[in-house]
Amino acid sequence: MWILAIVLFVFLGSFAYAGVLAAPWFPTWLRDIERFLKLAEIKPGQKFYDLGCGDGKLVFAAAGSGAEAVGLEISLLPYLLAKSRSFYVSNSKIKFSNFWKADLSDAEVVYIFLTPKVNPKAKEKLEHELKKGAKVIAYTWPIEGWQLTKIDTVPGQPPMYLYTMQ
Repeated sequence: MWILAIVLFVFLGSFAYAGVLAAPWFPTWLRDIERFLKLAEIKPGQKFYDLGCGDGKLVFAAAGSGAEAVGLEISLLPYLLAKSRSFYVSNSKIKFSNFWKADLSDAEVVYIFLTPKVNPKAKEKLEHELKKGAKVIAYTWPIEGWQLTKIDTVPGQPPMYLYTMQ
């Protein structure tokens, strides 16, 4: 019984920690993956990062488009789900990692689904680390202060915001 309690505590603790650091786990809708791929226009060999990748579905979609796709996740259960699936998807890597500490300087496409409260901190990190021409796609909430390249809207679904680093 104690082992179960400890395991439960670890899993729930990692969910809470991830929620405090960036955002609770709210997966991107499956129906929005094609929208993401169209907006991202991923080219084979491009480096893609999903910051807080959850179960990894966008990482695997980007890898399927030819990207070298990396998912960073700090919440244990989503990480384990994504990691177990990554063994079957070439060009994909799932890392148990705090994306705030990750080096994103080689990124060409970055996906974020964070909260409006956290987006300013992410904006600062991305401005500091991404090279000119890198794309950032924000799901649901815009990144205030950046010039929008394109917005993808579908009635009844969250918007996707595309930014190109200047």
